Amino acid sequence: MRRTGRPPVPAEIWVLVAAAFLIALGYGLVAPILPQFARSFDVGVMAASAIVSIFAFVRLVFAPAGGALIGRFGERRIYLVGLLIVATSSALCGIADTYWTLLLFRGLGGIGSVMFTVSAMGLLVRLAPTSQRGHVSSLYGSAFLIGNILGPILGSLLGGLGMRLPFYIYAVAVYIAAAVVFLFLRGGIGAAPDADQTQATFSLAEALRIPYYRALLVTGLANGWSNFGVRIALVPLMAAAVPAIGKEAAGIALTLFALGSAVTQQFSGRLVDRHGRLPFLMLGLLISAAATIGFGWLDSLPWFLALSVLGGVGGAFVGPASQALLADLIGANRNGGPALATYSMATDLGSIAGTLVAGWVADQVGFGWAFGTTGIVLAVSIIPWLLVRRRPSPA
Repeated sequence: MRRTGRPPVPAEIWVLVAAAFLIALGYGLVAPILPQFARSFDVGVMAASAIVSIFAFVRLVFAPAGGALIGRFGERRIYLVGLLIVATSSALCGIADTYWTLLLFRGLGGIGSVMFTVSAMGLLVRLAPTSQRGHVSSLYGSAFLIGNILGPILGSLLGGLGMRLPFYIYAVAVYIAAAVVFLFLRGGIGAAPDADQTQATFSLAEALRIPYYRALLVTGLANGWSNFGVRIALVPLMAAAVPAIGKEAAGIALTLFALGSAVTQQFSGRLVDRHGRLPFLMLGLLISAAATIGFGWLDSLPWFLALSVLGGVGGAFVGPASQALLADLIGANRNGGPALATYSMATDLGSIAGTLVAGWVADQVGFGWAFGTTGIVLAVSIIPWLLVRRRPSPA
């Protein structure tokens, strides 16, 4: 008797996954050396940190415009333009001869980043089969994670060739990603609606009336606070400040976090599709909170590395469940640009606020309280899901 399996993942999804890998590979090359490159212009630590935060700040400010552009021109066109802006920004960073030009060019990259990020989310909503939204989100997230793992490794091999070369390699990688999408993502997918067609819009006002969407915004802020802000900014500083750990362990910890998340996402997305979004979303937040609350207090290398892996496991449930639920709310045939852009803003706002607040707490009372505060933010973000009473049906 022949068994019917799951439908195959659409080829267009694999195009987006391949592009995500190339983008993340290049970003993994640039991210570790960006602050040091800024310091080479004889600026202080705060100014060097601004080179990192300007990217998230510009993403936050430009996100509403990005959502509006998607509604007018379509996901595919805005995705391609965003990639071209990021690639050009990286190339310009490589030739920057002053700190201020570097700051300007890095900020320009933030505009392109939010354009292709929100567009990619919209394309995944359109293209993913309803029964595989969690799995597709896992594939896309895994591509980013694997690229971020391999990028620093490749960067270490090229370390002797100077700090400008990674920016050029990043630019080439993103240009190639744009070419892949341009050539293989065809057939009117994510195109702008015709003048004589009326496309239903999932407006922000409609989204905000839905408890699930409001809870998703809280989750996005907490996830950005922890995993895109505090973890990236404070883990290297804590490792350098604690002799029992050592600054060399920071890169290992970040790699283990990404590795734990990438491995777990190989099955977490399928679990989300099979058993529902909410249970695994709350489980991921709970695991992330537990791993983060104790992170700054257990100042030994084995715990430092083990909790990094555990944090990655928690994130591997939060990401696919959140994106699949967001796709359920929007549906495949509606323009969800404003709602997607606002969700992206919540994540970026969390990243900026988390870095500033946790950094201030670390200066005042130590890393234990900084990571403890971050863990509490993750734990509190579970509360809105406990107040949601019924399960949403896919749109």
